Parts: sequence; C-alpha cells; structure tokens
Amino acid sequence: MNGDAAGGTDRVLTVPNLITSIRLGCVPVFVILLAKSHHSGWYPAALLLAALGATDWVDGYVARHFNQVSTVGKVLDPLADRLMLAVAAVGIIVVGAVPTWLAIAVLAREVLVAGGFVYVAAAGGRRMDVQLAGKAGTFGLMVALPLFLAGHANDDWHGAAEVLAWVCVAPALAFGWYAVVTYVPMARKAIAEARRERDGESQVPALSGPGGAVS
Repeated sequence: MNGDAAGGTDRVLTVPNLITSIRLGCVPVFVILLAKSHHSGWYPAALLLAALGATDWVDGYVARHFNQVSTVGKVLDPLADRLMLAVAAVGIIVVGAVPTWLAIAVLAREVLVAGGFVYVAAAGGRRMDVQLAGKAGTFGLMVALPLFLAGHANDDWHGAAEVLAWVCVAPALAFGWYAVVTYVPMARKAIAEARRERDGESQVPALSGPGGAVS
C-alpha cells in the first residue's frame, strides 16, 4: 500500500505543511524586528515570537484532524521548532535580553536533539517520534523567550513580563532536558534495529539443489 492510500503519508503539499512553512517564513521577520534601533521593534518581535509559539500545535492538530499526517510534516514541524528556538535564543542573547547561561542551556539542548536525530537518521534508524516532555519544554521556552524580550522592551509591563519569563523558563528547561535523557535509549534502540535489519539482509540464504547439494 502506498503512502497516498495509507492516508497521504508521502504527500508534501498539505495544509499542515503550509502552516509550518508560514511559521518558518516568519523567522526572518522576527530577526528584522529585533534589529531595529532603540528597542523599537522588540515588543512587536516578542508578540510575533509568542504567536509562533502559541500556534505550534495548529499544524499538528490540522494534520491529525483532517488525516493529512505526512512524512515531510513529521520532519518539518520539529525542524521548525528547533530553528525558531535557536534563532530566538541567539537573537535575544545578542541584544542582551536574556542571561547568557540561559541561552546556552537552550541552545545546547537544541543542538543535542537536532544532532541526535541526524545521527540516528544517518545510521539508518527509524525516525523517532517527538516526546511529550520535549513538546512541553519547547512550548514553555516559546512562551518564556518573548516574555524576556518584552521585559527589556519599551512597554509599561516590562517588570511583570520578566517575572513571568522566569516562572515559565524553569519548568521548560526541566522538561526539555528530561526529554533529552529519554531520547538516548530511543536512539540506541533505533540504531540497533537498523543494524539488525542490515545484518539480516546481508545474510543471503544458500540455494540447495537436488539431494541437498548447494547449487
């Protein structure tokens, strides 16, 4: 049964993939707003980043609800999350709106997860599903980072925004790094399964002729 018959798993042009692509296209807009002088674009950048984080569930919901789950979407969605978090963390640390150690903790986690997924794929392992803890950590960071940015922007509630940012970032980091730990046995299992499959394919059974002689 092919991908289309099994629910369109091999399709590329789907509504969820379009939503994810739009979210990815907003990343340069965030950078442009962040680069404006005198912090004038920081508050709009914070709002945009918050919107991107809040809509993280939309593409997945549409894919499941309308039976448009695709292989491309399963790769593109977490890639979009990783890219947005990385760009947000780097951009916010460059402008000094978040502590350096915090940005490093976020970036290190993203590099480890992305590198692990690439390593498993290169080893021929099956694609690992995103863990719920990882999604929770990503969502928490996508809430905390714009709050840190708003906490240093020219708005009336910057003090409250920074307090809320710290409230959100602590559990987000805990969930995110817990997910990293849970990915390790999953990666080992995926790689071991891929090796067993390769070993099985390399052992071609001998063909027996009449009387049991090898032909």
